[in-house]
Amino acid sequence: MKLMKIKAILFAASLLILTAQSCDKFLEEELISDVSASSYYTTAAGLEDAVDASYHWLKWIHSNERAHSLTIFGTDTYTNGADGGHKSFNYYDNGLNSSSSQIEEMWEYLYKGINQCNAVLNRSEAITDMDPALLEIRRAEVRFLRAYYYFILVQQWGSVHLTLEETEGAQVEANKTPEAEIYSQAIVPDLEFAIATLPAEQSDYGRATKPAAEFILGKALLTRGWKSFGSAADFTAAEALFTSVIENYDFALQPTMTDLWDQDNQINSEIIFAVQYSPDLILNGSEGNRSHLYFLMEYDVRPGMIRDIQNGRPFKRFRLTEYMLDVWGKDRDIDARYDQTYKHAWISNNPLSIPAWTAENVAAGAKNADGTPAVAGQPKYQVGDTAIFIPGPGREAEWTPQKRLQTRYAVYLTNEYTERVFAHTGKFIDPRRPSIQWEAGSRDWFIARLADAYISRAEARFKLGDLPGAATDINVVRARAAQPGKEADMMITDADVTLDFILEERAREFDAEQCRWYDLTRTGTLVERVRAYNPEGAGNIEDYHVHRPIPQTQLDRTLGGYEQNCGYPGGPSCN
Repeated sequence: MKLMKIKAILFAASLLILTAQSCDKFLEEELISDVSASSYYTTAAGLEDAVDASYHWLKWIHSNERAHSLTIFGTDTYTNGADGGHKSFNYYDNGLNSSSSQIEEMWEYLYKGINQCNAVLNRSEAITDMDPALLEIRRAEVRFLRAYYYFILVQQWGSVHLTLEETEGAQVEANKTPEAEIYSQAIVPDLEFAIATLPAEQSDYGRATKPAAEFILGKALLTRGWKSFGSAADFTAAEALFTSVIENYDFALQPTMTDLWDQDNQINSEIIFAVQYSPDLILNGSEGNRSHLYFLMEYDVRPGMIRDIQNGRPFKRFRLTEYMLDVWGKDRDIDARYDQTYKHAWISNNPLSIPAWTAENVAAGAKNADGTPAVAGQPKYQVGDTAIFIPGPGREAEWTPQKRLQTRYAVYLTNEYTERVFAHTGKFIDPRRPSIQWEAGSRDWFIARLADAYISRAEARFKLGDLPGAATDINVVRARAAQPGKEADMMITDADVTLDFILEERAREFDAEQCRWYDLTRTGTLVERVRAYNPEGAGNIEDYHVHRPIPQTQLDRTLGGYEQNCGYPGGPSCN
C-alpha cells in the first residue's frame, strides 16, 4: 500500500503578513509518496510526519459542500437555494440513499483518518529515538483525532464499524458495533487519555490540546446523555469539562462577532480548536476552505453588478428558512449578531448594467445622489455607489412602495426572497482568493470556540435542572451579542430557559457553523422541527432519518454483507 507523508504549513509567512498575527510555529503539512510505514513511521521523524498526516482529514470533513450538506440541509434553519445536486439532504426524498456521493465520501474520509491514527499508534510502539514524553503527547494527539472522527461517525450513522487496529491491505470483513460501545471503547477512553496527556498549549498552533480534548469529550458526553444508553452522569461530567475549558485557561470571548469573524483575527482568544488553511498552499492545489461559496445569493447578474473577488462566487446552495428569518427579525433591536454577520449592501462594479430612472420613479419624487430631481432615462447611480440593499428581517417597515420608488438602488425584502435572491451570512466570505472563480479559500474553520462551551454547559445544566446556572451561561454569550447599550435587555432569567430557547440561541450564535443537524439529532427534535419549519423536507422526513444510510460501497465490499440502517432500502424495519 502506498503510504503518504503529509507535512503542510497551514500558516505560512504569507498568512502571517496578511493577518498581522504573531505565533512561534504552526502545524505543517507536505505531501511525500512512496514512504514505507514499517521503516519510516518507526523513526522519530517519520512518526512526527505521520501524526501531522492524521490532521489532514479534518480538511476533508469540514468546510466543503459535503460537510455543509450533512449538517446544514434538512434542518429548521436552512433550506436549499437554486443550485447544487444534493438537495435530497433537504428534501429527505429517495435521493437520500446509500449511493449518495456525499455520504460515501464522508464515510471514506472519516475511516481514512481513523486508519491513519491507528497506523500511528501501532507504529509508535517501535519508536526508540524519540523523547518518551513527546511520544506520549503525539500519541495523545492522534487518539484525540481518532475519537473526533468516530464521534462524527456515530452522530451521522449511529452504530458503525469499530476498529482500533491499523488496516493493512484489503479488508473485506466489517462489524457493526453498537453506538454505545463506540462511545465506551473508543471515543471516551481516547479523549480521557488525551486530557490526561496533552499540554494546555502547544508550540505548533493547530495541534490538539488539553482544553480541546475537554471540549470534545464534553460534547460527546452531552450527546450520549440524551441517548437511551446515556445517563444524568453524562450531563454532570459534561458540565465539569466545559467548566474546565471556561475557567482554567486563557480563553475569552471576542468583543463582537465582527471581531470573531475578522479574517485578520483568526488566531484569537475565543478559538479552542480549528482547522487551518494557508493562502500559499491553496495556490498550489491544496484542499481549501470552500465555505465562502455556498451561502451567497446571486448578486452578480443584478443591475449594476458583476462577479468580483470581494463579493464572492455565488453557488447559491443554502438559504435561511422562514423560521430562521423570524428568529433573526424579532430581536434585532437588541441583538447585534445579524447586523455583525450578514451582508447588507452590494456596491456597483459594472457600468454596463446600471439601471436608468423610469417615469414611475420620477413621479414618485426620486432624486439623484446630489439631491437633484431624477430624470427619466438617466442612470440611477454610478460605479462605487450602492446597487443592492437587503435590510433583512426586522428592518423592513420603512421600505414602503413609495420609498422604494424613490430609492436609487434595488431593495429586496423578505417576502421577495427566492432561491436566487436572499439574505446571506458573511461569516465565510474570503476576499483573499486570487481570482473570481477560485474555489479554495484560506479562512480557518472553527471547530470549537468558547461561546459553544458556555451554551453547551447551559444545555448540560438545563438537563440537570440547574436553570439559574443555564441562564447565567447563556447571558454571558448574549451580553457579547447585545447592541450597544442593550446589554440589560438581552439578559434572560431561569424562567426563560427551555429546550426551545436553547436551540434558538444556538441557531443565532452558531448560524451556518455545521452545528444544526447535530443539535437537533442530539436533542431528539430533528423530525418535529423539520416538520414545523422546513416545508421542503416536512412531507418526507421520518423518524429513521436521524441516521444516514450506510454507503453502498460499504455494503458491496463487505464479505457476507453489512446491515443497512433501519428504514432505508435493504435495511430492517425500525422498531
